[in-house]
Amino acid sequence: MRRLLSAAALLVAAACAPALREPPPVTVLATKAESGSAAELLAAADGKWKLRPDLASVREAEKLYLQAARADESDAAGFVGAVRAKAWLVDHVAEQATREADAVSAVQTAQWCARRQPGLAACDFWLAIAVGLQAREVRQTAESGMKTMVEALERAIAKDAAYERGGPHRVLALVLLRAPGWPLGPGDAEEGLVHARAAVALAPDYAPNVLALAEAHADLREHAEAKSDYEKARTLAAGAKAAGDPDAEAWIAEAERGIAASAR
Repeated sequence: MRRLLSAAALLVAAACAPALREPPPVTVLATKAESGSAAELLAAADGKWKLRPDLASVREAEKLYLQAARADESDAAGFVGAVRAKAWLVDHVAEQATREADAVSAVQTAQWCARRQPGLAACDFWLAIAVGLQAREVRQTAESGMKTMVEALERAIAKDAAYERGGPHRVLALVLLRAPGWPLGPGDAEEGLVHARAAVALAPDYAPNVLALAEAHADLREHAEAKSDYEKARTLAAGAKAAGDPDAEAWIAEAERGIAASAR
């Protein structure tokens, strides 16, 4: 998450291509499953997703999620899972061409999610994430992408601010903290703090929310508050790691970097 938002912010002034284009048909994005209902495919995908950081398992999860989306034209759960898996892959594969292809495909998949269930906050949330990744990997889309991210996150907040444990507020906070300010971008540290606090209010024990709050305090040079938040986030992340969360190691590392920076 940090890499995608920071890169998008750096590139926003130099980019000039649209973030969103007409996506290919679902039948192009997803292969047809040889067997299994949409529910069975979703369950199998969830099982593979839990095996991260194994790349092959996440790639298989992505495939199964898309097959589930193709199998049930009334449901968007497969699209949501596929974008989540693609986003993870973009941050974990080494080959530039593969990252670029996954990022573009993530945007296209999120667009189909919104077309199938336009009232679903998850579709807007994951569209924002996907567009940010695309901005990093396909630099020409960054300027348009930053605006698209903010708009998508604002829609997600209006629909379901509690999605992903305050995810729309959390990610919008990070966008506002890391983007350049006017006239180059939407960056606004004070407003970022507002959204970080909103995320923490929705899910106070979720380490990424507390990390976003810590970053907001650090940006505003409120170093004591930032250090306290980073320490709390580290404790929460350690608890998540003990409970088996495969993403907790990254949260711990971010918290420790923040603690070290606050001490300087």
